[in-house]
Amino acid sequence: MSKVNEDVNLQEHDDDIVISKTNEETEESIVDEASVEDVLPKKEYVSNASVDNDKFDWDTYEQEKGVYDTDKSKIEDEYEQTLSKVIENDVVEGTVVALNKREVIVNIGYKSEGVISISEFRYNPELAVDDKVEVYVENAEDKKGQLLLSHKKARAIRSWDRVNQALESGEIVKGYIKCRTKGGMIVDVFGIEAFLPGSQIDVKPIRDYEVYVNKTMEFKVVKINHEFRNVVVSHKALIEAELEAQKIEIISKLEKGQVLEGTVKNITNYGVFVDLGGVDGLIHITDLSWGRISHPEEIVQLDQKINVVILDFDDAKKRIALGLKQLTPHPWDSLSHELTVGSKVKGRVVVIADYGAFVEVQPGVEGLIHVSEMSWSQHLRSAQDFLKVDEEVEAVVLTLDREERKMSLGIKQLKPDPWTTIAARYTVGSQHQAKVRNFTNFGVFVEMEEGVDGLVHISDLSWTKKIKHPAEFTSIGDMLDVVVLEVDQDNRRLSLGHKQLEENPWDVFETIFTLDSIHEGTIISIVDKHANIALPYGVEGIASIKNLTKENGKTAKVDEKLPFKVIEFSKGAKRITVSHTRTFEDAKRDVEEKEKVRESDYTQKAVKKLKANLEKTTLGDISELAALKSEISGKPAAKATKSKHPAAVASELSPDAPQDNVPAPIEPDPIVELGQPVEPMVAEQESPIESDPVVEQKPVVEPDTIEEQEQPVASDPSAEDTKNTKSEQ
Repeated sequence: MSKVNEDVNLQEHDDDIVISKTNEETEESIVDEASVEDVLPKKEYVSNASVDNDKFDWDTYEQEKGVYDTDKSKIEDEYEQTLSKVIENDVVEGTVVALNKREVIVNIGYKSEGVISISEFRYNPELAVDDKVEVYVENAEDKKGQLLLSHKKARAIRSWDRVNQALESGEIVKGYIKCRTKGGMIVDVFGIEAFLPGSQIDVKPIRDYEVYVNKTMEFKVVKINHEFRNVVVSHKALIEAELEAQKIEIISKLEKGQVLEGTVKNITNYGVFVDLGGVDGLIHITDLSWGRISHPEEIVQLDQKINVVILDFDDAKKRIALGLKQLTPHPWDSLSHELTVGSKVKGRVVVIADYGAFVEVQPGVEGLIHVSEMSWSQHLRSAQDFLKVDEEVEAVVLTLDREERKMSLGIKQLKPDPWTTIAARYTVGSQHQAKVRNFTNFGVFVEMEEGVDGLVHISDLSWTKKIKHPAEFTSIGDMLDVVVLEVDQDNRRLSLGHKQLEENPWDVFETIFTLDSIHEGTIISIVDKHANIALPYGVEGIASIKNLTKENGKTAKVDEKLPFKVIEFSKGAKRITVSHTRTFEDAKRDVEEKEKVRESDYTQKAVKKLKANLEKTTLGDISELAALKSEISGKPAAKATKSKHPAAVASELSPDAPQDNVPAPIEPDPIVELGQPVEPMVAEQESPIESDPVVEQKPVVEPDTIEEQEQPVASDPSAEDTKNTKSEQ
């Protein structure tokens, strides 16, 4: 781009350059001719200079007679030796011989001068005639015979060497600020675009970067990145050394409490930086005013001259703490002595926090209204619910400490304490309507009135429903009808109930859901190891998982409607335990028990009947049986001296005895004598009847009826059959 500008400048001003060139060539020819005349010996010749045009001898002029006393070629050679040899594409040193607002003419010792655009020298506004400059020879002679030079290219070739040398030696270089860029400025240094960070322009913060554009300043090379060919320069580094010396000198003269004049250099959210003449000090926002401010700009402005007092300073870190409010007396010192505890004051809310609000009673004097002192209610809320910033409020002084300069205020004290007359207004059993304010896991906090809160326990919300959390029953902000259950004025507690508005339905439920009664129910939920069952009349019961097993072996699911049997009823715990499994298991058990009872009754009747048919056996009956046996066997009957035990006789008549043979003769029992009663034998016959009277007990019959007695005795033969047998015998 600069090359195009140079060509345009050359084309626009060819006439001026040619005239200048002609004039200078004329001057040079006059100088050369004069020097030749001084060197050569003077000879007499006829000069045409003083001859009129009509008498001018053209032949003499053409033959150069009377002009040169030596050969012209020799003179030309001598002249050529006085000129410098120019090598194209090389950097040479030249001298500025002329300059104007558009171009600079540089003489490098060649037969013609070069013209360079003034824009290539804008980094050096102090350029003057006879200054030495480096130029790059682009062309010794163009088509017009003009020498083409470039100062910018010469600087570019030599720039990196000079920049590196300046970094190593700390040399101060001049640069031209071309334009602004993100974070700083672009500076032309030796033809290289270097970066000047905004923080390195000056020791003071820069508010307007545009004022530095197109200015030439001195810089110090502070960093070079050879990989990316980046150069960083600083103007601030040039003045830091001087400022450091000034800072040491100023700090050495500082004393605590000393008042100095300074200039506001910078303003931040936390304070103000003040220039004390080469060293900076900080005024914290809390040291600007005795009153509370939100930003330092409320007190000072940039570049403002202010007086400050030195609060503290650190020689090592070179930090100075300043104060502005310390120049005025403390407002607490002028606080009226009439202000005491219990006094009413008015003020403006300056700050609100979660724990309370600060009220400015007078400039520099503040009091704190804690959130607990804003309302008689024990249900604490945020201070924003009661007050707003800049709001004018009236409060009562609760505590006052002039030494510590602290004051606590309260606004609830402006109203009477509602708990002083709570017992008269809220008697036990009285019904009221309250607003739901908050939930907890154990109940609902309701507001009866401003400053009076009560608690409805979760167990006092409903007689029938199982409520896990109060949110299932009501919502915050709803109105709830309550009954006063208990009043504790000392502890400021009010116990309330909601279910007490209705009669206790469990008195009626006790008569409906009796033990073993069956009711229709619906499974509404299954949680962990039990299920909630919706029973009639809006009451709920519980059933374990094992009691949900149906008759087909499957477990009942949610929303199934099934019959349930009440297996437990607790009025105190308000719990009804039910079971579906017991409905069919108990029915089966009842059927089985009835069957057992029926079988037992039948067996007892059979035993009684058998016992009734049994007769006591005597000795005479045994003798008759022996005679009958003898007749059957064909042997004379021996005199019976002893008789068999009736049990032996019964065993012979049992079905297990062989029926195709004649029974073995009955041998007399050696123990029982004739004529002796056989009651012990009868007792032996009756004792096994208790265990199995049907199978084991058999009636005693005569031997004549053996064929008939071969059938089991279980047929229970009647007494009438026995009489018939005796008659046949």
